This record gives sequence, C-alpha cells and structure tokens, in this order.
Amino acid sequence: MPHLLVDVTAHGYGHIAQTAPVVNELARRIPDLRVTVRSAATTSYLQQRFTIPFQHIHTALDFGMTMFDAVAVDVPRSLTNYRQYHADWDAKVAQAADEMRVLQPDLLFSNVPYKSLAAAKVAGIPSVAMCCLNWGDIYRHYAPDDVGSQDIHAQMLAAYNSAEIFLKVSPTMPMDSLSKARTIAPIAQVGVAQRSLAISRCGGYSGDKLVLVAMGGIDYRLSMENWPRIDGVRWLVPQSWDVRRDDTSALESMGMSFSDLLASCDAVLTKPGYGTFAEAVCAGVPVIYVSRGEWPEQPYLVNWLKQHGVGVEVGQEALGQGAMRTVLDEVFSAKRGLASVGSGVHEAADFLQSIMVRTAQ
Repeated sequence: MPHLLVDVTAHGYGHIAQTAPVVNELARRIPDLRVTVRSAATTSYLQQRFTIPFQHIHTALDFGMTMFDAVAVDVPRSLTNYRQYHADWDAKVAQAADEMRVLQPDLLFSNVPYKSLAAAKVAGIPSVAMCCLNWGDIYRHYAPDDVGSQDIHAQMLAAYNSAEIFLKVSPTMPMDSLSKARTIAPIAQVGVAQRSLAISRCGGYSGDKLVLVAMGGIDYRLSMENWPRIDGVRWLVPQSWDVRRDDTSALESMGMSFSDLLASCDAVLTKPGYGTFAEAVCAGVPVIYVSRGEWPEQPYLVNWLKQHGVGVEVGQEALGQGAMRTVLDEVFSAKRGLASVGSGVHEAADFLQSIMVRTAQ
C-alpha cells in the first residue's frame, strides 16, 4: 500500500485549501493510497477538505509568521521565534528525519513546512513542495537586517531546494530564489451554488443579499454588534463570534460546506488569502477585502483577483464602523462571471503520481 505523508502548515486555511484537492485527486487515481496528514489544524476541519480516509497527526511543523491577528504580523516576536527555531538546526533536522523514517512514507508532500523537506532529504525520502509562497521569502521580507538572518534564510532555501520540485500555485509570489520551481494553474475547490437553500436556512427572503464573512484561520473578530443595519443584507459569520443580531446567522448552522456556502453568496468579506480569493474568483463571487499591510504575498493576490474577478478594498476604519453600504453597492452592481483560470489539481497530481510510481518500481 503506497503511503503519502502530507505536511501542511496551519497558518491560515489557504494551505489546506490548496493541498486537499490534489490529495483527493491522487487518491482517486491510486485507490489503495494510504494518507497521513501532519498539521496543527483540527481533524474536523481537515475532514471538511480531505474527502478520503487519512490518519491525522496533530502537530505544528512550522509557524509561518507570528500574528497579532489575521492581518497584522508581530515582526519582533516572529524574528525571535525564527532564531529559536533554527538554533541547533542540524540536530532538529536529524530528529525530524528519524520521526519520518518511523512513518515510512513513499513520498512527502509539503505545503509548505521546510524542516520536513530538509528531514526528507536526510532520510532519503522523495519530496514535493507546493504553495503560492515560501517561508524563506516571507521571512526575508521582514528580516533583511536581523541578526543571523542570512544563515537562517540560507537554511530555509536549502530545504526548499532539496525537494524534487516546488510547484508554484498561481497566483504566486515570484520565488526566483528557488532552483527547481514550476508554475501551475490555480487550485480551488469550487462549490455548488445553492442560493435558495442558503436563503431559507438563514431565515432570509428571496431578494436578500448574502454576505459571507470569512477572515481565514487566524482570529480577527469584527465588532458587528455596532454595525448599522443595511436593509436586504444578511451576514453569515463564524459561530465563535457569538454575534446576536437578527440579520446574522452562524455559517456553521447552515449545514453546508464552506465552498458551497461561498458559491451561494452575493459577496464575501475577507482578507487577502489564497483559499478564499481563489474559490471566490472561480465561483464568480465578488470579494471585499481588508488590507494585510506589508504582507508580501498581497499584491500578487489582489492583482490576480482584479484581473479575473471582482475585488473592492474596504479600509480598517470603515470596517470597524460597519460603513459597508457604499462598498456593497459597488460589488453588487459589478459585472461578474465564472473565471476560466484552469486547474492546477491535475498538474500537481501528475507530479505526485509519477514519483510514487517510480518509487514503487
């Protein structure tokens, strides 16, 4: 039984949104594929995305950047954490290699923890990396002059370049420092629009506009209790926010997958992040987004969004006050359609399958 080890960062949900469709497709091609997923994400969330049986090892393999919230990076703390993470680097990689040998995978698929890639190299296990970013470039953006940053960055790049290939998922950062990179088409799990069902389940009327509020996998609660009411608009928000208004509904109470719910809405309010941007564009759903400041991936995501879909930025002040009427009027009146951007799922699965066939021989 071939064994695929999948290592996924839990810095937001975009990494899982990219990875799961590829693994699902690979499992369709290789029916006896055994899958182990290592991630700090919850099993329940992973089960929403991975449609195949898998073993979940709950562990944090990396931290990306340490965040104040979903849009603000705690730069000093992040740099301190990276210095600690890379202390005794070779010993940590050796230990990770021993742990990987115990699992005995035929292939490592990483999105996009890099210590795993370095460990796979030491353990003699083939590896493929895939993402729209890498933590080396993100780190270097925030730490150009930090003590020891050159050595840390070099270790990160060496790990990424040890993979057999790095699949850059469009829209992607350039990542020119990667020596074995190939750009593939976007990956999005496009849902099925079920608008009438969504309207009925949230207690709305046929003419209401549905706006999904999805700020990603990092806490960023909006003070919606103080927002002015907008007639004909219903908000679908995370249940954990405990927003008690009759024009809001908890998205978990809708009994629909995230992708289907997104496809059923008239707009989504979010931050620039791969998963929601890609799924919204491919489903023809307008995006209202709040800036992530200097986050280096943001320009590439926003440019792609505006090229293929509808995207309107809302300022932090307007968002805090709930001054959303103007931006909602803009997105509701915008011309939109389903974007034809291709699918990177089959491209990525082709690479994984070819390596697994080779290692089985």
